[in-house]
Amino acid sequence: MMATKKDKDVKLTKAGKPRKKPGRKPAKNKKVYFGMEVQDAIVRYNQAENTSTKNKIYGQEIHKAFDKLAENIINTFKFSYFDAPFVDTKAEVVSFLVMNIHKYDHTKGSKAFSYFSVVAKNYLILHNNNNYKKVKSHDDISVLDNRPTSDNKKHYLEDLTEEMIIYFETNIPTLFKKRKDIDVAYSIIELFKHRDEIENFNKKSLYILIREMTDVDTSHITKVVNVFRKKYKTILSEFEQTGTISNDKSKFF
Repeated sequence: MMATKKDKDVKLTKAGKPRKKPGRKPAKNKKVYFGMEVQDAIVRYNQAENTSTKNKIYGQEIHKAFDKLAENIINTFKFSYFDAPFVDTKAEVVSFLVMNIHKYDHTKGSKAFSYFSVVAKNYLILHNNNNYKKVKSHDDISVLDNRPTSDNKKHYLEDLTEEMIIYFETNIPTLFKKRKDIDVAYSIIELFKHRDEIENFNKKSLYILIREMTDVDTSHITKVVNVFRKKYKTILSEFEQTGTISNDKSKFF
């Protein structure tokens, strides 16, 4: 009986027995560093009322995920223009995540990983010196120009800005119904909160930052800004008369 090609291909052991073909090694389960376990821990952290319980949950179940997330975001998006060393920058991002951990609401359907990835990226965008240096414009924001022409005017504009931030942040869900509009609106407010940290705080630089934060086009940002501008004209009158802006929705809607 003639040996077939298949028979010839079979390798034999020293004892003359066919060698067993090496099977594929089972793939190792790659552990996800920021999965549902971390998300559940964040929910428990926010629900905990005892400080020691919060510290324990954070230290044992959340910190490593935040640390790795910050590292990956920095490396992925190449935020290489920070004055501080990488380790310090990462620590700043982690601290910012902790400061905002209470804002995460799992009932809204967003994954914790996605939510905090956006938070970390937004922080880095705001503090990336490269963004500030590449923006050159003389088109100042007409509504909130912080250049001090006098001490009184400077204080007046600072007070007005703070009042407006509180008002709009409170009423964004009423002013806008679409998720994309709401995201753009909150991004605008976040930038105004950090206006003192942003070089060239003007219309062009804000549009660039908002586009990077929300991934929407300029026309969509303008649409949201126009809603703000329309409301601004209404609430400015109250501020000029009373020195404050009421959050009573019935007065402006």
